[in-house]
Amino acid sequence: MSQEPRVRGFLAMSLDGFIAGPNDEIDWLNVADGSEDTFTPFFKQIGALLMGRRSYDVASGFDGPWPYGDTPVLVATHRDLKPKAPSVSACAGTIAELVTKAKATSAPKDVYIDGGQIVRQALDAGLVDEITVTLIPTVLGKGIALFHGVERQHGLELVGERAIGKGLVSLVYVPKRP
Repeated sequence: MSQEPRVRGFLAMSLDGFIAGPNDEIDWLNVADGSEDTFTPFFKQIGALLMGRRSYDVASGFDGPWPYGDTPVLVATHRDLKPKAPSVSACAGTIAELVTKAKATSAPKDVYIDGGQIVRQALDAGLVDEITVTLIPTVLGKGIALFHGVERQHGLELVGERAIGKGLVSLVYVPKRP
């Protein structure tokens, strides 16, 4: 019997809780250069990525090749989308509908959710199975907070932690289920 794909977040966060600067800046993530690559092993377990439009717009502005290769990327948006790669498609619906579509696309591998709004909505809907947060030793002071705007309190259980170099710490949490 095959296991249902898990829904997993994988995000970097400043020590003061931000995933990007106030204008979507992520240049502060460069401190991670030379640290252990934890993204590549994580991404090998992913069959599809569900990301918000804002995150897509930032990722599509990166120099170099599309960072997600041929992995299907579902972009939650109601606006027209010019795909950066053939693997990118627009989708719309409730968070439950989006996650269901992403799971169907990713099976048998896991779904990677990315973007603050998508992560918060999935967490509030009880659809997140695991969140990895890598703490970056930077204080931004202002920006886009990872968890600001969740609709209720969420208990999380720490299931893994590891220093990965240059002062970065990877923390793996699973939501506590009732």
